[in-house]
Amino acid sequence: MLRITALMENKASANRALVNEHGLSLLLESDGRRILFDCGQGAHFIDNAHRLGISLHGLDAAVISHGHYDHAAGFRDFLESGYAVPFLSIGKGFFDKKYSRKGIRYADLSAGWNEAFALSHGIAVREIDSDTELFPGMTIFHGFPRIHVEEIIPERFVRETEEGIIHDDFSDEIAIGIDTDNGLVLITGCSHPGVMNILDAVMERTGKDVYAVVGGSHLSEADDVRIADTLSYLRAAGVEIAALCHCSGARAEELAGDIFGEKAAGLAVGESIFL
Repeated sequence: MLRITALMENKASANRALVNEHGLSLLLESDGRRILFDCGQGAHFIDNAHRLGISLHGLDAAVISHGHYDHAAGFRDFLESGYAVPFLSIGKGFFDKKYSRKGIRYADLSAGWNEAFALSHGIAVREIDSDTELFPGMTIFHGFPRIHVEEIIPERFVRETEEGIIHDDFSDEIAIGIDTDNGLVLITGCSHPGVMNILDAVMERTGKDVYAVVGGSHLSEADDVRIADTLSYLRAAGVEIAALCHCSGARAEELAGDIFGEKAAGLAVGESIFL
């Protein structure tokens, strides 16, 4: 069985002892493995784990989906609080400076730490540039062809390279696929490259149907037509459970109920899904 617990999420749950804020951190538990997927924007995900009686010692690995602060900045707090993992997996380009541009102003959205910081705490950093087995039955997917042109990355997202500041294509973003008795479960951070693009790539490469999609889909800025079309596409592709959260937006979570019925699930802080 796979258990997914939200240590950080935008939304509050029935457990009012927990802190919710803009960010995502999920604890993945399957076949005796415990994987930290994303770390929120600060130390609150650690406090939430404590309130939930979850130990963050003895984790098998950490994976950070992309280099934005609301998924990655909390890893600094994690290490500075004395926690550790055998290794951290990130996508190639994770450490590029990332910004949100508005006119001539640039807001730094980066993680706030670099590889040297991780290494100084004894963390092995694995930079992923192709699909890679994390553990048996768990795969990190990287590189998602942009087939669905409607899955547009907003122009405000840019990154700094040696050639200058360019539009961010989020080529560093990674996702995790986990085999379960019911089928493949796809875990996403923000799906900046497009959740349909990610789904297509994963199904083509594995030859497997995706049973559930859990995580961010970055539909918060999409209109109802695009949201409905995306959800319908997932359902037609064989996805049975849509647990969309974080950057998916309230409207996407609402419309998911129309298409997936009782198998549509937003995910609030402290909540778990068993698959």
